[in-house]
Amino acid sequence: MQGLVPAGAAQSGASASTFSTSGQVTAPVLLAMQGISKSFAGVPALQSVNWSVQTGEIHAIVGENGAGKSTLMKVLSGVYPYASYEGTIVFDGQWQCLEGIRDSEALGIIIIHQEMALVPTLSVAENLFLGHECARAGVIDEAATHQRAVHWLARVGLRCPPSTLVGQLGVGQQQLVEIAKALAKNVRLLILDEPTASLGEADSASLLHLLIELQTQGVTSVLISHKLGEVLQVADRITVLRDGRVIDTLDCRHEAVDEDRLIRGMVGRELAQRYPPRQAQLGRVFFELHDWTVAPARGPGRLQVTGASLQVREGEIVGIAGLMGAGRTELAMSVFGRSWGRHLRGEVRIDGQVVDVSTVPKAIAQGLAYVTEDRKGCGLVLDDSIVHNISLAQLSAIARWGVVNTLQEQGIAQAFRQSLHIRSAGLQQPVAQLSGGNQQKVVLAKWLLTQPRLLILDEPTRGIDVGAKYEIYSLMNTLTAQGMGMVMISSDMPELLGMCDRIHVMSEGRLVDELDRSQASQERIMRAIVAASAS
Repeated sequence: MQGLVPAGAAQSGASASTFSTSGQVTAPVLLAMQGISKSFAGVPALQSVNWSVQTGEIHAIVGENGAGKSTLMKVLSGVYPYASYEGTIVFDGQWQCLEGIRDSEALGIIIIHQEMALVPTLSVAENLFLGHECARAGVIDEAATHQRAVHWLARVGLRCPPSTLVGQLGVGQQQLVEIAKALAKNVRLLILDEPTASLGEADSASLLHLLIELQTQGVTSVLISHKLGEVLQVADRITVLRDGRVIDTLDCRHEAVDEDRLIRGMVGRELAQRYPPRQAQLGRVFFELHDWTVAPARGPGRLQVTGASLQVREGEIVGIAGLMGAGRTELAMSVFGRSWGRHLRGEVRIDGQVVDVSTVPKAIAQGLAYVTEDRKGCGLVLDDSIVHNISLAQLSAIARWGVVNTLQEQGIAQAFRQSLHIRSAGLQQPVAQLSGGNQQKVVLAKWLLTQPRLLILDEPTRGIDVGAKYEIYSLMNTLTAQGMGMVMISSDMPELLGMCDRIHVMSEGRLVDELDRSQASQERIMRAIVAASAS
C-alpha cells in the first residue's frame, strides 16, 4: 500500500524537495506530515499537525505528557494505520499509506520505544536480526550472522561478543543494541522515544555522542525527550507540541533557544520556578532505619546495602542521591515488605518501636507506601481501568464480607481524579492510554488511599514533562504540610536539591554522607560519591 495517493489529495508542493525558513532555503525534506488529526472516543489527540524533518538533521520533539508526541509517532510508524486518522504522510517525495509497522520499516523508518523490544534470553546477534535472520535455504547462517553482528556492534561502539545474552547487558548497552538493530534494517529515519530516561549520566552522554556520530554518517534522527538540556545539546531543530497542536518549530542553528523558551511553549505559561516554594514544618522523628543490610536477590556477590541508617521526621522530605547501581532502589524495596533481596538484617522503628515490615501487607499496615520507579511494569495494571488501579492496594477500604462496593470505589476514584487533576476520558479508561504524568498520579492515588505515614518515592518524575513535575512537587508539599514523611530517590540532582530538606548520599550500597538543605550542592554530592568510590 506504499506510494499510493489518497483520493482527492493534491500533490502540488507536497513532495517538494526543499522548503524555506525565514527566507532561507534549507536541506531537502525527508518526511512531511500534513494536516494530521487523530481522536480517541471523540477526544482529539492530534489537531491538524503539520510537521517535517529535513534530510540529515537531528530533529527533537518536546511537549508535556499528553501533548500528542507518541500518537504522532504511532501514526508515522503505521501502528495507527492509514484511514484511522486524517491527513497525509509524504516520505522521500512520495505519498504513503502505511498499513502497519512492516510498511514503515520497509521505508527505513525505525522507532526505538522507551520500553525496549529485546528478548533478554536471546543473544545480541539473535536480537539484531530477529525477524530478518541471515539464512540460506531456511537454515540460519551462523558465520554470516556473527560477521554482520560484529559490523553493526562496531558501528555503535558496543564492545561485547555477539553471543552475549542481552539480559546480561546494562540498560545503556541494551540501548546500543536497539540502535544497532535499527541500523541493520537500513534505517533512513531513526526515531528515539525517551532514549535516556533510564540511563545514568555517563551512558546518556555516550548515547548523545553516538547520535551526533550517526548524523555524520547520513542518518536522520528524531529525538523525543523530556530532558531539555540534552535536547539543546544535539538538536538542529526542535518542534514544540501542546494539546495536540504544533506550537512552534525552532531552528537552533539560526536562533538562540534555551530551556525557558521551550517550557513556555510546552506549558503555555511561564514557570518562574521549577520547584514550588517549600516552607517545611518538621515534627518529631517517627521513622528510623538502623543498620540495614541486604544481600543480592540471586547468587553470590557483594552486599547491595550495607549498614544503612536514616531517620525521617513528620513533614520532612529526605532525599537519597547516588549513581546508577548505588543500591538506592534495593534499599527502598527491601524496606517495603522485603520486596527485594535476601538475608536482610537490621531494624525498622516507628514511633520508637521496632515493627515488622517483612511482607508488603505488614509494611502497609505500619504506614509505609512505595511508589516504584517502574510504574508500567510494577506500579500499574496497564490494561485495567483507572478506578480499579486506584483501589488495588487497599481493597479492604471499599469491600465488606469480600464484596467490593462499586459505588464507593467509584466515589473514591472520582475524588482522587479531581484532587490530583488526573486528565482522562473517564474512570473506566485503561491506564495504558494515559500520559506518563497521569499514570504517575494514578500510582500516587493508589498509595494515598492506604493513608501512609511514610511515602517512599523512587524516581517519581522519570519520563514526566515539566508541567506534570510541578504538579507532583506541589502535591508532595501539600502532603508533607499535613505531617506525612517522605523518602525521595532521584537521579536528578537539581530535583533533590529543589525539594528535599535533607539528602543522604549513597555509594556502593552505603550511605556515605548526610547534607542539610543549606549545605547541599551538586558539587558536594558528587565529591562524596567520588570519595566513597575511591576508598
